[in-house]
Amino acid sequence: MIRLFSSLFRRGTGIPGKVEKPESIGAALREQGSGIQPDAGGPSVASGSDHIIEGTIMTREESMSKLTKLTSAFAAAGVGLAMMATPIVAQAKEVHIKVQAVIGVQTTEVKMLRDFMDDVTALTGGEVTFEVLPAGAVVGVKETLDAVDAGLVDGGFAWTHYWSGKHPAAMLFGSPVAGAGVGIDNIAFVSWFHFGGGKELYDRLWDEMGMNVKGFMLQPVGPEALGWFKEPINSMEDFRKYRFRTPPGLPGQTYKDIGVASVAMGGGDILPALEKGTIDAAEWCCPKPDSVFGFQKVLKHYYLQGLHQVTVNADMYLNRDVYNSLSASEQKALEVAANASLSKSLSYRIYENGKALKDLTENHGVQLHDTPAEYFTEYMAAAKKLLEEAAADNAFFAEVWQSQKDFADIAVPFWAGAQASNAGLGKAHADTLK
Repeated sequence: MIRLFSSLFRRGTGIPGKVEKPESIGAALREQGSGIQPDAGGPSVASGSDHIIEGTIMTREESMSKLTKLTSAFAAAGVGLAMMATPIVAQAKEVHIKVQAVIGVQTTEVKMLRDFMDDVTALTGGEVTFEVLPAGAVVGVKETLDAVDAGLVDGGFAWTHYWSGKHPAAMLFGSPVAGAGVGIDNIAFVSWFHFGGGKELYDRLWDEMGMNVKGFMLQPVGPEALGWFKEPINSMEDFRKYRFRTPPGLPGQTYKDIGVASVAMGGGDILPALEKGTIDAAEWCCPKPDSVFGFQKVLKHYYLQGLHQVTVNADMYLNRDVYNSLSASEQKALEVAANASLSKSLSYRIYENGKALKDLTENHGVQLHDTPAEYFTEYMAAAKKLLEEAAADNAFFAEVWQSQKDFADIAVPFWAGAQASNAGLGKAHADTLK
């Protein structure tokens, strides 16, 4: 009997491979005085729920009956009932993770984020659930990553290049200017990430930043459109006449280096600036997000082909203590769901942008144009120069960029040829629709 009891005691819960998980560090900090109350209550054992004793699934009544018999046996053997104070049966805690986004919760990006989260919940049998908080819910947008690092919020959602101020290499993961200068588009980026060493470098990025987080790449978007203009631009000379809203960082600096009057501003400021004449032209993303923003209300000339953000990647990152509190199977569920999100977001964007472009051109008077050929040579040359300067200044940036260049030397010649064939195939059909 003593040996039997010792065996049960060592097993703790009696549930193989399952341990009680602590509350998230975010919840702990909130309880210590942040002013945000943690969720009330905790896991409980419901009547009729299943329990596991010695690897056998039993009902509550059966388990209690067996416990009664064991107690009697221990008493008969002279073992004090006080030893039974150690719980033999326990139920694993559910984990509820709160993630603050840098955008509103009604956006397309958050829709795809929730799809990823639903996959994780399903893969974990409901043990891991999520809540998406809008931008500014706990901290300001710029403080989101720091808040996750400190445990003030469990996780964050943004585009990786948002944190280029903490480390320049973040741009190479979130928005590699001009396809990293070596022709990497959104699909090729996913190939590099999975098979060219990108994921291993991405995992190191957060350590290079000094951030206590675990990142998950989720949403590759692109290529982003060159942008919207008042009048057609037939040359770079025409382009240089306009004050042009661009992204911050290297993409925007590259425009300045080729003589375009680049003006960096947040997304919410673009349309008012166009209406007031503060800027004359602008880029944001792609047909679907652009149409939601309402560019078609003030500008009618649209150029799809651009180099500044050939791919743009959004990710979710968790406080590493929260991540480490998860079981191995729950961590694997996050990885599997993230890989699925990379594929699903690419697929989703193709169809949604196609529908939006059709609506813009057929119902809103938008005219679609080809980007002047000289733009590509000028922008690519300027982007490579800036990338070389950044690599000379930072060793990890240089390592990541070299990895992308090594990948491109092998993959891009094939992929560029395949894409040219695909483009010809697609154009043959598109021309029949005119």
